[in-house]
Amino acid sequence: MTALSRTAAAVALFVLALSAPALPAADKRPMKVEDLFAFKRVGAPQISPDGKTVVYQVTDVDLEKNKSTTALWVAPADGTGAPKQLTDPKGKRDANPRWSPDGERILFESNRSGSMQLWVVGADGEAKRVTNVSTGATNGAWSPDGSHVAFVSSVYPEFSEKPFAESDKLNKERDEGIEKSPVKAKTFTKLFYRHWDEYVGDKRQHLFVCKTDGTDCRDVTPGDRDANPSSSTFDSGENFTFTPDGKHLVFSAVPEKNEAWSTNYDLCRVSVTNASPKWETLTADNKAADGGPKFSAGGKKLAWRAQKKPGYEADKWDILVADCNPDGTLTGKPTNATAKYDVSVNDFVWTGGFDRAFLFTADADGTTPIFMVQADGTGFKVEYAAGACGALSVSRKREMAAFTEMAMHHPAEVKAYRWADERPKPVNVSRANEKLLAELDLNRPESVEVPVEGGAKMQMWILKPPGFDASKKWPVAYLVHGGPQGAWEDAWSFRWNPQAWAAQGYVVVMPNPRGSTGFGYKFMDEITGDWGGKCYRDLVAGLDHVEKLPYVDKDRIASAGGSFGGYMMNWFAVNDVAPRFKCLITHCSVWNFESMWGTTDELWFDEWEHGGLPWEKPGKYAEFSPHKKAGALGKYKTPMLIIHNDLDFRCPIGQGHELFSALQRQGVPSRFVNFPDEGHWVLKPKNSQHWHKEVFAWLKKYAPPGGK
Repeated sequence: MTALSRTAAAVALFVLALSAPALPAADKRPMKVEDLFAFKRVGAPQISPDGKTVVYQVTDVDLEKNKSTTALWVAPADGTGAPKQLTDPKGKRDANPRWSPDGERILFESNRSGSMQLWVVGADGEAKRVTNVSTGATNGAWSPDGSHVAFVSSVYPEFSEKPFAESDKLNKERDEGIEKSPVKAKTFTKLFYRHWDEYVGDKRQHLFVCKTDGTDCRDVTPGDRDANPSSSTFDSGENFTFTPDGKHLVFSAVPEKNEAWSTNYDLCRVSVTNASPKWETLTADNKAADGGPKFSAGGKKLAWRAQKKPGYEADKWDILVADCNPDGTLTGKPTNATAKYDVSVNDFVWTGGFDRAFLFTADADGTTPIFMVQADGTGFKVEYAAGACGALSVSRKREMAAFTEMAMHHPAEVKAYRWADERPKPVNVSRANEKLLAELDLNRPESVEVPVEGGAKMQMWILKPPGFDASKKWPVAYLVHGGPQGAWEDAWSFRWNPQAWAAQGYVVVMPNPRGSTGFGYKFMDEITGDWGGKCYRDLVAGLDHVEKLPYVDKDRIASAGGSFGGYMMNWFAVNDVAPRFKCLITHCSVWNFESMWGTTDELWFDEWEHGGLPWEKPGKYAEFSPHKKAGALGKYKTPMLIIHNDLDFRCPIGQGHELFSALQRQGVPSRFVNFPDEGHWVLKPKNSQHWHKEVFAWLKKYAPPGGK
């Protein structure tokens, strides 16, 4: 048995364990939508250099005030003491903590002073501001000796080569002038003038360096180019780092040209003294994406994530390793530590004070375990498997690691363990949601496999509602995930939360068809250029399986999805599977591939999926575009709820308008819910509450809940 097959077997055994029935919960209650806002939202753990303490952020949502507050907390890494709140942002946001190299201070970003700036806090909890930049400061990172910090700020490039005081003054005057002007016109001269849900215009994300007292601040990446990923697809969370000698930064740079349709992100290197402002490209040989640089503790190796296929945002991510000098220059060709393994790396860390191995997370069979691999590509194994793990952090001493772990029956908590142990047993150090979880009747999902074409099997989660009685017939909410290169995992979400749907009285089914991550590269890649093909047929096979379950009422099956999942709702609606659903719910979807290309922000996505530009490949843009079969909406007349938002620049609002017009024109029962102040997701608490009310009311109208 190969290392990879042993890994798959270990993960599969864990998934099977999840299928065990939950114990009766007679003294517990079903989850309410409002509970989603009562949970504390835990994230961004960082373990101290000595391995004794973990700092992390906790967000509390005030539903009535429609706002949230994020504070920093600390807890003993061994779990022996109670967590303690470290900062009080007084209704604002303290986030993204980073320990100083000596472990005495914590750098974090906060908007407590109005704009987002960098602050430091010691064990006494007294916070002191480091930066005062008119354009804000985020993503702080320490220099190796703790004397300086680096950060990101979005500035006007035409001022960036001037001395900091002058450029900062000019940036402030420009921003204030725009804010005060009665004319709100925007002018663009190049693409990528908007990202996800905000207009960026002509500003660029630059890297700055200053002393820890905020003095001697300077822009070290001047010019008309982003020195930090402008697309979240290529954002690793840690996109730049000081070199071991502290005299340079190595960072993930946006393509110098054609950034809206190129994925050629490179690792670049620049002097922090700005004596040599020209960027040196370290990964020029790779025309696909590189990013997330991390030096080993000994400073002799540099590792980063890389893809191989130019233009393909969902290509496999590998860990590349190269020998280097203290100034960050590479001294040898990179080697690929994960080339032999059919996993795509999410986040990774070097293992403590050694230069030999990595811990990393990757999707696998509907979960996200922690893996380990040696820098030379040997010793690949599952380090720890439980639900969905992420946000890895390791200490230099005591061989301790901290991370977040979540599952479908609980939100993220911070856990810590000694990674050198043969069988690590992480302890929950944050324990932020124990009280609320003890009140709720939350079932665990069952994992099943459905045979699909090509001799493959599709994994599918089935979550039963509170009070489930197998002798009754139950309605089904058949959910399709986004991406399309994504997956339903044994994980928690505050946007699409399966427990909230199950609590309404539905069996929730979450299939992972062709295109899903964590089931091998071939299975994932088969969605490319084939959105309405194998993936659609996989989902129909999953529906066939569901309809045969003895406890399912096949006359009360509804389906819902967002983004790609929304696309699939639209594809369902114009194909012969439509009558099998009592209603459909499509959120921020794709309806018309032809108009999508010219209005979305990231052109590489459509151009890869369709093999070129619309006038070069008109047939490919039309083949699986639902709008080409719009007449079928009137034929099948499946009721459809559309949710689409004005600030969604990935799947622009026109997609929703076109779909609604086609439905209304043909007399199909339909409802269009529009959030003018939201993007691709619905994030504001009151908006999210309203979103859930609309969705569940639509379900109830056409597929009434509860067992019968």
